Amino acid sequence: MAGEKLAELVEIMRRLLAPDGCPWDREQTLETLRPYVIEEAHEVVDAIDRKDLKDLCEELGDLQLQIVFQAALAEQAGAFAIDDVVAAICAKMVRRHPHVFGSEQAKDSGEVLARWEELKAQEKAGRGVLDGVPRTMPALLRAQRVGEKAAHIGLDWPDARGPRSKLDEEIGELDEAIASGDKHAMESELGDVLFSLVSIARKHGLDAEAALRGTIDRFSARTGHVEAALRAGKIDPKTLPPDELDVLWKQAKEALSRAPL
Repeated sequence: MAGEKLAELVEIMRRLLAPDGCPWDREQTLETLRPYVIEEAHEVVDAIDRKDLKDLCEELGDLQLQIVFQAALAEQAGAFAIDDVVAAICAKMVRRHPHVFGSEQAKDSGEVLARWEELKAQEKAGRGVLDGVPRTMPALLRAQRVGEKAAHIGLDWPDARGPRSKLDEEIGELDEAIASGDKHAMESELGDVLFSLVSIARKHGLDAEAALRGTIDRFSARTGHVEAALRAGKIDPKTLPPDELDVLWKQAKEALSRAPL
């Protein structure tokens, strides 16, 4: 069934790209489709975060369309087709899971990940350990992936106390940069602080990107709650003393804590 539907989507895409197909689709290139791939991937993540499985189903379809669209354009250029994309990932999954499809054993997920990276390194011999991390990734996610991969060649602390101690050091250097007024130094030291925070997250098995998204969501919800209170009281926030605004913020925090996002 899944294979039949994928084939149907491929045929739809070919029809859209035919000489008498859709003018907009026929104007697209691999480059013009880049923002749509990123947008659809973010919408998938958003549906996951909202635990909306119905919406997730739709967003996964939109993301799959982008994959089929890219493959169709590559097929027109004589490079590869969707069957090549699927065949390549099938072969990779079998190759990277010798404990399932071969005779190897893996006692836990840690061994699985270590073997995955080992096999990946063998397949991509000659490439640097960080070469596979896209520069276009969101910065927090990229920092986490860079840290994970660097750890495979020993560039890591033995435990979470290392990055926690490093954070104190980096905050001290940021304070010095702020005192100097040197914007370039401030930006550099702020980056070091953020990287240390991501390292702490990684060492504790946390997702730094998801953690920050959660905080932004909570901040946004509390801000909306405060705005609603200001509108209800017909209060101009510019005239409200800071301590009274802080009271509204604490009320919003308390109210929303009873119904967490």
